[in-house]
Amino acid sequence: MNIAVTPADLPPFKPLPMLPPKTRAEKRADGSWLIASEYELGPMHRSIPHLLEERAAEHPERNLIAQREVGPDLKTGAWRFMTYGEANAKANQVAQALLDRGMGQGDGVMILSANSIEHMVMMLGAMKAGVPVAPVSVAYSLFSGDHGKLRHVFNLVKPKIVFADHGPLYAKALGVLKDSGVEIVTVVPAPDLEQTSYDSLLQTNVGPAVAAAMETIGHDTIGKYLFTSGSTGLPKGVIQTQRMMCAVIAGQESLRSEEPDPNDPPQGLEWMPWNHISAGNISFNGNLNAGGTVYLDAGKPVPGLFDETIRNLYEVSPIVFGSAPIAFAMLADAMEKDEKLRASFFRKLKYMGYGGATLSQDISDRLQALAIAETGMRIGFTTMYGATETQGVTVVSWLTDRVGLIGLPLPGLTLKLVPNGQKLEVRVKGPTVTPGYLNRPDLTAEAFDEEGFYKLGDAAKFVDERDPNQGLVFDGRVTEDFKLSTGTWVSVGTLRTDVLAAASPLLQDAVIAGQDKHFIGVLAWPNVSAARGIAGLPADAPVAEVLASGTVRAFLKEHLGAHNKKAGGSSGRIARVILMAEPPSIDGHEITDKGYVNQRATLERRHALVEKLYAAAPDDDVIVI
Repeated sequence: MNIAVTPADLPPFKPLPMLPPKTRAEKRADGSWLIASEYELGPMHRSIPHLLEERAAEHPERNLIAQREVGPDLKTGAWRFMTYGEANAKANQVAQALLDRGMGQGDGVMILSANSIEHMVMMLGAMKAGVPVAPVSVAYSLFSGDHGKLRHVFNLVKPKIVFADHGPLYAKALGVLKDSGVEIVTVVPAPDLEQTSYDSLLQTNVGPAVAAAMETIGHDTIGKYLFTSGSTGLPKGVIQTQRMMCAVIAGQESLRSEEPDPNDPPQGLEWMPWNHISAGNISFNGNLNAGGTVYLDAGKPVPGLFDETIRNLYEVSPIVFGSAPIAFAMLADAMEKDEKLRASFFRKLKYMGYGGATLSQDISDRLQALAIAETGMRIGFTTMYGATETQGVTVVSWLTDRVGLIGLPLPGLTLKLVPNGQKLEVRVKGPTVTPGYLNRPDLTAEAFDEEGFYKLGDAAKFVDERDPNQGLVFDGRVTEDFKLSTGTWVSVGTLRTDVLAAASPLLQDAVIAGQDKHFIGVLAWPNVSAARGIAGLPADAPVAEVLASGTVRAFLKEHLGAHNKKAGGSSGRIARVILMAEPPSIDGHEITDKGYVNQRATLERRHALVEKLYAAAPDDDVIVI
């Protein structure tokens, strides 16, 4: 069922209990800007493990986490839960086991597994012992051909323990590491490997050493090593201090306009991996601070796996739902056909949040139409912008119709916008920023400017520099933009979003080509399910048949043709498109495990397709708009 509304029909938003924007912005003589919140940063927790102990003491019987049981065939079953009290007690046992092994700040626990209850216990237990934990992208273990990135991360962290919840699933990756002498811990044992059982850690008698270790933990204590996506090379190990993680919580709390209802703790559904800051730090730690329950979603926003997310949303009505834009696109597709799913999703929902990429206006409009149909009101979208090195640095914490905003700085942070070509490059300083990279002082020195601001490499611009409180708009990666042969600049980040919106729901993702060329070309991955529907083909129709469909090609020509009429110049007009059947490659650095595509790596790896785009006489694979 497709639902549409016109601007005149729009009802008010559901209230969002956040303070209005209040920002100071100063323009320097060199053209750079300094931007900071007028709101003061509130009190910070001492550490995440101390926060766990506080919440466990306040409500030990409340559920902290839920995960579906997984059978021998890896299919999911009923929910199992762990309370705050149980999580704290088991984390103490793990902490004691690590301390018994003589482990501390100079050591590490490396986690190969996806989000799980046992993963959480190992993470919290390691932090309680003062041992940094390094959750690693599952893709490095399960989807890599050479395990090169896994070896690289292992050699950087030099862990004393490697944890994998399902030994048989991770057996190949564990086999790569076994000769290093590292202790391997598994929940389900791996075949033909010497290993320690996870259950044996939970049989450890907790003594005073855990409390003594907790006494040594403060804001400068390293809690984690999180790794950059590695989309432009080998991953960098980013030091995550307790100050960084606690400052994000304090910054968000400082923007509240009212105290949360203690009798209405939040519940959320989470699929995004804990080896990234979005889910592993900001979402998980925020849920812990709020005393909420996080339901782990084994689904992902890819065809076939999103069915699990839909199944979960029938049972879990989130109070807040955060995800990547691609998930919202698939969710809109599903809810437009399923009123039962729509009712469950919006039953308790207060607001939605997206991050990592810009949400297209098309997807936002469709979700608001669904919200209005179900609740009679619009639902606010928030977004937080940042990086592995910075946590979240800006946030959209107010109600707005506009997508593409990255918001304004969190309390306690100062943003610097520095002229770089035709753009303003984003830099930041404050308590959420990393002290540097693990064992790479050279990279650390390069990452900060002469005033100590971390350089994100992104660009941003004011909605209206005369009124900074309207916020900042993401303006792409500084290094991604290019010039056509005419000297015209192409803003890749904004154009990519416009193309996906114009061709919705046909395109799932795209990269923009055209450096030093006469026109812009696009390499695009189709949403195969949507393409089958457009072509009128059955659900099992081969991909090659779908991409060759005249109806699909006509759809793309029509919609991108309409986009071109509004583009206003050569910097926005799309001349040619190739639809790609081969998915983005992790080993080829084309995509991260959160589904974010790297523009440069894709164009380099698929240079043959780029040449086809710009051939004097394009072949049948090239769709001329």
